[in-house]
Amino acid sequence: MFEGLRVALVQDWLTEMGGAEKVFAELLEIFPNADVFTLVASDDVVKKLGIKKGVTESFICHLPFAKKWYRKYMQFFTMAIEGFDLSNYDLVISSSSSVAKGVLTRADQVHICYCHSPARYIWDLCPQYLKESGLNSRYNPLAFYARKVMHDFRIWDVVSANRVDYFIANSNFISNRIKKVYRRDSTVIYPPVNVDEFELSSEHDDYYYTASRMVPYKKIDLIVKAFAKMPDKQLYVAGTGPDMDKIKSFVAPNIHLLGYVSDDEMKKYMLRAKAFVFAAEEDFGIVPVEAQATGTPVICYGKGGALETVVDGVTGVYFKEQTEESLIDAVNRFSEMSFDHTVIRKNAERFSQKIFRDNIRDFVDSVMKS
Repeated sequence: MFEGLRVALVQDWLTEMGGAEKVFAELLEIFPNADVFTLVASDDVVKKLGIKKGVTESFICHLPFAKKWYRKYMQFFTMAIEGFDLSNYDLVISSSSSVAKGVLTRADQVHICYCHSPARYIWDLCPQYLKESGLNSRYNPLAFYARKVMHDFRIWDVVSANRVDYFIANSNFISNRIKKVYRRDSTVIYPPVNVDEFELSSEHDDYYYTASRMVPYKKIDLIVKAFAKMPDKQLYVAGTGPDMDKIKSFVAPNIHLLGYVSDDEMKKYMLRAKAFVFAAEEDFGIVPVEAQATGTPVICYGKGGALETVVDGVTGVYFKEQTEESLIDAVNRFSEMSFDHTVIRKNAERFSQKIFRDNIRDFVDSVMKS
């Protein structure tokens, strides 16, 4: 369909395999001859993505310890992304939750941004990031510098949004955020979920399951504390991260911390769980969709992308507040309900890789013809 089209794919960074990287993997499948640009990349992720042509990295990759601590160089992100020479391409597609959308293009080039979110650490989550970093004091010179960097970043972020010809949002939730921050319209194309990797199960054991990186906004501590107050209900928790020690302090006999689990182990726990528990306010949230692909219902915080992937009372149950009491109430309501596992699986199929690829191809085809 796109033979002869010179395509550049731009990603913020390629340092670990998360949701954004799974989207990027699909873009590579659609445009296998595209050239790849990113601030910094790890060899492991490049290998997993199957990028054979190599990756063009920014100058940040040459800074000390950049492969691991690249976020420490945030003050250079905007300069670095503007340093790529993309003048030889007909189409530029950026996959952005930070600065990738800020690449420089000519007037006769088409730039499509698949936006996972406007950079949350400089917008709605800015106070939280500053607090967690110990940079929320008025009298700390380093805190003053961090606020100045974020202030300048916000100005650049809005200005650089005007460089994008077409925005694609990963959910209606993010489409609204793009409108709020950038005053730009966007088309919603949901991220791809490999639902075919997950088999449907109609038999489920008597335990609840959650899996996530242990970071504050994922609210794993909330889930653990809530289940500690429900000793008759078993909870299995998969994942590691900075909050692990804190979460360990809340553990009760009915709660089982699994630490890191492989993809195969993840599927086994998901397949047999009574329900998957999800307490974060996510932009989209791939893991709850994966749970539904196995026929497992989801108990989730009723805000953000979960409102678009989980159907309350049909494929799961919402709780309205990020509090222990609200989650406990949802678990109790869930216990009185029954679910059709085939219907749950069918809901997950709305987000398949094939649908994503077809939607992206159609979108690109339409804008390149316009």
